[in-house]
Amino acid sequence: MTIYNTFDPDYAIHPGETLSEKLGEIHMASKEFAIRTGKPIKTISEVRNCKSSITPEMAVQFEKVLKIPANFWLKRQANYDEKIAKLNHKVNISKAEQWTRKFPYAKMAKFGWIKKTRKINEKTEELFNFFNISKASSWEKIYLKGKLPVYFRLSLKHQKNPYALSAWLEKGEKTARKIQIPKYNKKNLMSILPNLKRIMLLNTNNLFSEIQSICKNAGVKIIFTPLLPQTAINGVVRWIDNNPIIQISDRYKRYDMFWFSLFHEIGHIILHGNKKNIFLENTKNPVTKNIKEKEADEFAKKHLLNDKQYNELKKQINNKTKNILQKIDYFANKFNTHRDILIGRLLYEKETLYYFLRKKINRIDFSKFIDHENN
Repeated sequence: MTIYNTFDPDYAIHPGETLSEKLGEIHMASKEFAIRTGKPIKTISEVRNCKSSITPEMAVQFEKVLKIPANFWLKRQANYDEKIAKLNHKVNISKAEQWTRKFPYAKMAKFGWIKKTRKINEKTEELFNFFNISKASSWEKIYLKGKLPVYFRLSLKHQKNPYALSAWLEKGEKTARKIQIPKYNKKNLMSILPNLKRIMLLNTNNLFSEIQSICKNAGVKIIFTPLLPQTAINGVVRWIDNNPIIQISDRYKRYDMFWFSLFHEIGHIILHGNKKNIFLENTKNPVTKNIKEKEADEFAKKHLLNDKQYNELKKQINNKTKNILQKIDYFANKFNTHRDILIGRLLYEKETLYYFLRKKINRIDFSKFIDHENN
């Protein structure tokens, strides 16, 4: 294949320069040309001085006087306008260098979200394409000032790393928009909760794809997005178009935390299913949680291990109980939940006597989830 070198100058030639050259060739002054075209001499002078554009109307008038086709002038003007726009874009690229350096670019490239490069201007261009923006200030309006409908109740201004977190959210939105599912149905979502618990109990190799499939039937999109550095986020619930989206991270790889987070997010959808709401879940002090977060926690407890069940468990075991895991298994079976949920609750309640059980909780291999990310 033949490769041609293309010349891409860092300057633009205004069609007014071409007009001046042609008028010079035929020895026609601006005043005469203005009279012949019926345009004010000021207008002609501004075009010749590259201060004004050639309009379609003017191009036709130029054609009549100079016998040069109108599309010649319009094409010259269009090429000039495009070149100026590209030069301005290069300026925006160069101005955004410090903005670009605040993103975990290498990690995003490793995940395949953007292409690998060491050139800062190419990195900026990639980030602009990733966020579908043309200026760094547009990113600020979206993620720090909440100017778009999807994010208007969200500001990352006070987050530890708003840059990485915004990239994580953007990737989630891109993935979610690829998934086609029915309209959200609250009744259907309530009805699939027992099926989700069944999957939890089985802990199959196709865990994530089965969760996705079941939730699709209720019009809920479940997506996994690997965590970026310094984002400290468990998950997020938001609406995109007419469907609620649950975006899950791999911040914690414990089986109990994964399922509690999932039911917590579902709780937000069922209890607070307003399309204007967006919930970022991270590890906050339980004392400072707002009412909606507490309600979502209670929803998860209700379906996984409620307070009454937990208290019954506590009465029947202690750290000296013989065969304690068998005892926990007994109660897990009685409460129709997973052993890890019981152990996790003991640890969450800061029952320090049971810390030796931490290693008994299953770990989740989130690398298996990536294969299903775009399903």
